[in-house]
Amino acid sequence: MSAFEDVELLQDFLMEAGELLEDVDSKLVELEQSPEDRELLATVFRGFHTIKGGAGFLDAKALVQLCHKTENLFDKLRSFELTLSAEMMDSIMAATGEVHRMFGEMRGGHQPDPAPDDLLHALDLAIEGRAGEIKLSSISEPEEVVAEVQEVAIDPLEAEFDAIAQQYAQENNLQIGTSQAGASVDPDELDWPALYEAAVGVPPKELEQARLGAQMATQAVSKQAAAVIKAKVADKPAFKEPEHAAPAARKKAPSPVAAAAENSTIRVDTARFDQILNLSGEIGLTKNRLNCLYETIARGDRGEDTIKTLDVVVNQLDMLVSDLQAAVMKARMQPVGRVFQKYSRLARDVSRQLGKDVELVIAGAETEVDKTILEELNDPLIHLVRNACDHGIETIEERKAAGKDTKGIVNLSARQTGDHIVIEIQDDGKGMNPSVLRDKAVAKGLINADEAGSPSVQDCLQLIFLPGFSTKDQISDISGRGVGMDVVKTNIQRLNGRIDIDSELGRGSRITISLPLTLAILPVLMLKLEEQIYSLPLSCVREIIPIEEDRVQSVSGKPTMVVRGEVLPLLDLAALIGRRITTGPKVGVLAISGNKKCILAVDTLVGQDEVMIKPLEGVKPKGVAGATLSGEGLLVLVLELRELLEGII
Repeated sequence: MSAFEDVELLQDFLMEAGELLEDVDSKLVELEQSPEDRELLATVFRGFHTIKGGAGFLDAKALVQLCHKTENLFDKLRSFELTLSAEMMDSIMAATGEVHRMFGEMRGGHQPDPAPDDLLHALDLAIEGRAGEIKLSSISEPEEVVAEVQEVAIDPLEAEFDAIAQQYAQENNLQIGTSQAGASVDPDELDWPALYEAAVGVPPKELEQARLGAQMATQAVSKQAAAVIKAKVADKPAFKEPEHAAPAARKKAPSPVAAAAENSTIRVDTARFDQILNLSGEIGLTKNRLNCLYETIARGDRGEDTIKTLDVVVNQLDMLVSDLQAAVMKARMQPVGRVFQKYSRLARDVSRQLGKDVELVIAGAETEVDKTILEELNDPLIHLVRNACDHGIETIEERKAAGKDTKGIVNLSARQTGDHIVIEIQDDGKGMNPSVLRDKAVAKGLINADEAGSPSVQDCLQLIFLPGFSTKDQISDISGRGVGMDVVKTNIQRLNGRIDIDSELGRGSRITISLPLTLAILPVLMLKLEEQIYSLPLSCVREIIPIEEDRVQSVSGKPTMVVRGEVLPLLDLAALIGRRITTGPKVGVLAISGNKKCILAVDTLVGQDEVMIKPLEGVKPKGVAGATLSGEGLLVLVLELRELLEGII
């Protein structure tokens, strides 16, 4: 059997070799600053040697050949037979780019294609001590770390899926749609038992929740329709790429191996697992004590001693479950350094491409955050680091003219503040000119001249997050399309985070990202509309305000309230989620989403709680992030404020 047919073996290799290559990338950037550091040279040599060994076992001959040549070059460098030069470093960086490319092909279950002849020849010249003869233009550029916009091929089955769904919906008087803003659904048609089942995995024993349910948002997908669709799609032949599809596009297709290698694994200290095991054992013992107490009470012994013992055991169980929950969450925490280390190579490549001298300085790499958040942070941080190198740091000539050091510094740091992680990207570049940003936004038609007026500095800086905004007149491989910062802000808000920006002309800019340490446990504010309980992430809540009739004012026909001199729209939460308004709201919740502020009017507040969000599989009303259960076992929907306010303010 071919080693490539052993998915587990291939996955293990790609995971370990990928980590080695990331370490090599970061060490190469350090090596460029200290070309005679013996330890760095030895570390990079060992990295290529280990990757070559694993590739040989998998019979990946092209990868073995490339790693062997690079290993030979570092063997001479570490013995100081050769001295590292800029031409050599460019060849080595191109080689690591090719190794990344080969790993991608191997994730698809294919033997990697050989490295370009020009690159292999350049490595041969370097090994022979003829690095000066290397032509930089002949070396293939390393594959982009990330594309600003990814194009995804559309599977023909997707259209078939939609057609079957719509047909089934018409036959059974169901609504299946795409969550368009403003679409209406009869409250009686929303399937609350289905929502309950999606949240907890089993149908509710009591359907009283259906009586309390009302219109939540635009569409609710029928589970029966999903079953029919799955059955019909299963009968269809597997999707095949057209023969004329470009080879490069086929290589980038995701595969089960890639998904398993990148998403389903996590490296955890065994001490944390030992803690989880110990807590599980303690909970088992406590459960046995509860069973004994249950039998005692069932026999009719309900004396004072029995009740006291029950109280002690229940409190002990509560403490143990909380400790177990904390231990499991800690097991998911990963140091941000595992992502940060990739960006040194990125900053180096971008600065070389732009003819700049930029150094990325990393601090707080040991700070830990949940694995899910760490994965979602990757793309936004890549764009911010690229932006700092491209837009922030000046050219060498411009820095000389400004009396600055020719080397620009980009600081990437992380720290924990309470239950949040704060990430900062700061550069010592030219900063942003608020008036230039305002004029660019007007010129591109993103805001009109009347809106521009005389905005504050912070308002001008926020313009860079508008879709389509860019200060570049020419589109390049790195920037100019005006899609990056808008996507960055959207992704950060999707993680229940916030992004702030400060800039001083001539001194540089600082972008600050604040995120919760985990998304699994979410602090929420519980509130009521009539008898139905909803919850709102506490990160969106600023304060609670009583709604008094004499404080409500009408502006352009819409209700507003003035809070500390600021006029804020007053929005009835019942109207936002599509419930019938039966009574006047009594309490206001001052909430914020991005740069939008409003007061949500509700009936009553229940209190603050920490909940575990469950995704609603197959049922996703607009404005709902997920669901949880109250202490009474009732379904509580966790609202997504950003979606609720979309198109409203």
